[in-house]
Amino acid sequence: MAAIDEFRRAKDHMFVHDPETPIPAGERADFRGLSYFEPDPALVIAGHVEAPPAAEDLLMPTSTGDEVTYQRYGVAHFTVDGAPAQLTLFASEGDRDLFVPFRDATSGKETYGAGRYLEVTRPHDDMVELDFNYAYNPYCAYSEAYSCPLPPLENWLKVPIRAGEKVYDGSAVH
Repeated sequence: MAAIDEFRRAKDHMFVHDPETPIPAGERADFRGLSYFEPDPALVIAGHVEAPPAAEDLLMPTSTGDEVTYQRYGVAHFTVDGAPAQLTLFASEGDRDLFVPFRDATSGKETYGAGRYLEVTRPHDDMVELDFNYAYNPYCAYSEAYSCPLPPLENWLKVPIRAGEKVYDGSAVH
């Protein structure tokens, strides 16, 4: 899981040094990195993608009350901790990867209350890899200056996904 460790180091560095960082200016001097779950190979999950009967757009509400349009690409069916689960994969114009906003049983406790995001490569032979170790908080978890899509009810998982980023409380966490 060396790749995930390197990805996290690069992200933490970007959050301090990049002019586009979502970390508020007053918190950057004390920022020591995001808090993450330990990488878990069991949460790199293959999902079978079922295409929707017809292309369908969804107006997804955002954290600021706006709406963003996404197209339902398909539904990934998978098993996590022995329980069946599914997540809708969304496409948007100009994006090569698919967008997967989700909430799970950790939301509002161990992870950001409004949910987290995952990006996945478009399926090959109706299969997709869901690597929850890369689950991340939307920028609105760090600053109210951002407007972030909220996971639709169809992407609220009943199971906990203890992988990826944990909740950010505005302090240095490492």
